[in-house]
Amino acid sequence: MPLTAHGLRRVLEAAYAEDAPQGDLTSLVLIPESARATAELRARVPGVFSGGPVVEAGFRLHDPEARVELLVAEGQPFEAGAVLARVSGKAREILTAERVVLNLVQRMSAIAALTARYVALAEGTKARIVDTRKTTPGLRELERYAVRCGGGRNHRYSLSDAVLAKDNHLAVLTGGDPARLTDVLRAARERLGHTTHFEVEVDSIDQIEPVLAAGVDTIMLDNFTPEQLREGVAVVAGRAIVEASGGVNLATVAAVAASGVDLVSVGALTHSVANLDLGLDVVLEVGGEDPGASRP
Repeated sequence: MPLTAHGLRRVLEAAYAEDAPQGDLTSLVLIPESARATAELRARVPGVFSGGPVVEAGFRLHDPEARVELLVAEGQPFEAGAVLARVSGKAREILTAERVVLNLVQRMSAIAALTARYVALAEGTKARIVDTRKTTPGLRELERYAVRCGGGRNHRYSLSDAVLAKDNHLAVLTGGDPARLTDVLRAARERLGHTTHFEVEVDSIDQIEPVLAAGVDTIMLDNFTPEQLREGVAVVAGRAIVEASGGVNLATVAAVAASGVDLVSVGALTHSVANLDLGLDVVLEVGGEDPGASRP
């Protein structure tokens, strides 16, 4: 699934409104209006590329005639020193657009690289690595796109997309009486349309059967050990999708994935990632008017 043009433009316009609300004063004062430049997006460290649409749209939002070359494909690993993209156009506009593009692509590529590490550790199992709603407010669409670039999958996009009953929901719903669990979940299931996915989180093996009896689609086994996950998968026995969640990290994901679960959700893909070090090197091609000339 590609980034939507609407979603990408919304993020970029908000970012530029924050970064240059009345324009880029430095570039307006120092850079001749007629000056043109070529800039190369270079990797200072290894990673996995995500953000080509951001590079293209980010620079062209300021200079619609800018020429943007993407030199690395989405999801492709790269080494330190690699040139990831090249842009040519009006120097002022490139310099104005630079920081926003870098901020977003550095984060997206870091998410893609981290996701690829998790996916590699789950290789050989049936488990899919999926993200969570623990995303940066306003950047969810970009961050989840980056997860896909790294080989991961997306969980529900928002609270409006599916039912996911967690421990706090169940505590309110049952009034603390576990004997009511099946009935209250079945009643909720009957109020939903046939296309709406229904998932329920459990934190103990003995909750699985009452939840299955309500006809749910997915059971989330929260903070289970790998041994408990294997037991839970056996109890479910194919009657629902099984998701493992809670504190999964690079040291534990292989064992979690090998337990037989269908999904492994990892909040760290987006909430704990450190941006990759990417840079934009600019070389002026043509100097127009005298940089020291007065201008309004």
